[in-house]
Amino acid sequence: MLKTKENIILIGGGGHCSSVIDVIEQQGLYNIAGIVDLKEKTGQKNSGYDIIGCDEDLNELSKEFRNFFITIGQLRSPQRRIEIYYILVQLKVHIPSIVSPMAFVSKHAAIGNGTVVMHMAQVNINAVIGNNCIINSKALVEHDASIGDHCHISTGALINGGTRVGEATFIGSGAVCREYIYIPARSFIKANSLVK
Repeated sequence: MLKTKENIILIGGGGHCSSVIDVIEQQGLYNIAGIVDLKEKTGQKNSGYDIIGCDEDLNELSKEFRNFFITIGQLRSPQRRIEIYYILVQLKVHIPSIVSPMAFVSKHAAIGNGTVVMHMAQVNINAVIGNNCIINSKALVEHDASIGDHCHISTGALINGGTRVGEATFIGSGAVCREYIYIPARSFIKANSLVK
């Protein structure tokens, strides 16, 4: 007997939302019931899914839906993602982790609530990923590394073994972080940087 998919509401309707939609569809665990975005975008669509409201509607939506996921991208600042995350925590909704079936996550790794692991990303043994993170396509988080809450590890970035990344940090595309270093909270690492 086929198990019925649970509904999920996505928050943020831009390009990152489109990428997460693709992961959710591939994962096959949730039915996307709608997207929350700017009020003026209500009634529009993203990748075939309706934009059904704005942030002001989250309280009412939480009475109807159990699962929510933040699909706001993170570039210069993670602040909006952080604000929405704590709104959802206060509403006591479920914020799952979303992992692409085309990613590799070790069974000995830990993935926090609200974190997405995108296509072809790799999270190796004893790595720990915090809450509300983006581990983007083809990123590598090596053994024993830890990623704090609200971080974005961009496409193709390499976090080597034992490295600790402080919360709310952005690691740009193609950046390489040397093993067993500490990157302070709220750091901004440019694309293709070598972090020693």
